[in-house]
Amino acid sequence: MNTPALDLELRDVIKRYGDHTAVNELSFAVPRGSFFSILGPSGCGKTTLLRMIAGFISPDSGDVYIGGVNMKNIAPNRRPVNMVFQQLALFPMMSVGENVAYGLARRGVARLEQKKKVADMLARVGLAGSENKPVDALSGGQRQRVAIARSLVLEPTLLLLDEPLGALDLKLREHMKLELKQLQAAFGTTFVYITHDQSEALVLSDRVAVMNNGRFEQIGSPQELYYAAATPFVASFVGANNRIDGVLKGIASGIGDVVTSTGVSFFAKISARASVGSTTQVFIRPESISLYRQQPSLSGQMSCYQGAVTSLLFDGANSSVLLQELTSGLEFRVALPQTGHLSDLKTGERVYFSFDPERALGYLAEPSTRV
Repeated sequence: MNTPALDLELRDVIKRYGDHTAVNELSFAVPRGSFFSILGPSGCGKTTLLRMIAGFISPDSGDVYIGGVNMKNIAPNRRPVNMVFQQLALFPMMSVGENVAYGLARRGVARLEQKKKVADMLARVGLAGSENKPVDALSGGQRQRVAIARSLVLEPTLLLLDEPLGALDLKLREHMKLELKQLQAAFGTTFVYITHDQSEALVLSDRVAVMNNGRFEQIGSPQELYYAAATPFVASFVGANNRIDGVLKGIASGIGDVVTSTGVSFFAKISARASVGSTTQVFIRPESISLYRQQPSLSGQMSCYQGAVTSLLFDGANSSVLLQELTSGLEFRVALPQTGHLSDLKTGERVYFSFDPERALGYLAEPSTRV
């Protein structure tokens, strides 16, 4: 089996600012031609990490390799890397073509070759014939494409994107997600993308690293992060979840009995770190909960609970049903399709609900877990 070529590799990288460790002994690799996202809350260290890859700041220890070459002592302008910022940093006094040609001109590329490369690049990003337009005459999405074209025309090994959609309105941001995905696939350039927006990371990426307090909690495909979160932080940060706190009273074949302070049992798939007697957090996706008007007959370790509908929130294809479990008082959010036998559900109505323990994930509780 051939080992995939790597466009980026970090080995034991550390960056401190005084007593604060912004990046804490990180090691990871990004295969050539992939779309790799770093997802995390503000202050987790992701921008510091990106700036070390670009060479704007130096790690205190550890090594950064790009295309197999150690970047130690290599200046930012000598690295095979380009960067797209949230504010784009286009030159307003220049035309679209002049913006795209800027890096080529700095490299001393002949004017005729510049013109050819710029025209080809603008055509590839859907802006053919826009060379002479002023940047200010473009829409937000078009300016985004100009910024990407300006970076890709230099044929970098890596394109680094620092929250590039953050300044766009919601509709344009959704559109640009699709465009970015298509551009990356068309060019085959390795994209390293940082964001705090989980939907961006899940939609765009081949693999995602979830960052917290300077470390990666998990690296995996979007599906792995969503359905098999490795830690309670990942479970709480990636996608909507219901959380139950309790004590693990017993476990059999990987399924544990987690009992709340009110004595209600919930069954869940338990991570290896949790043990009988430990404080445990259980996470259940809203779409993993089933609702019934009549008490259902369930098999195995599936349990049935009764709850009162406290609120109904319209959300396009689904409604979000907010329930309060009658015995424990715990609140649950359930995703309910607009069509079906419960589409006429009313606030105040009592219903039964259940979930498959295999779709509920239980972890040893961590005090820093966010919800």
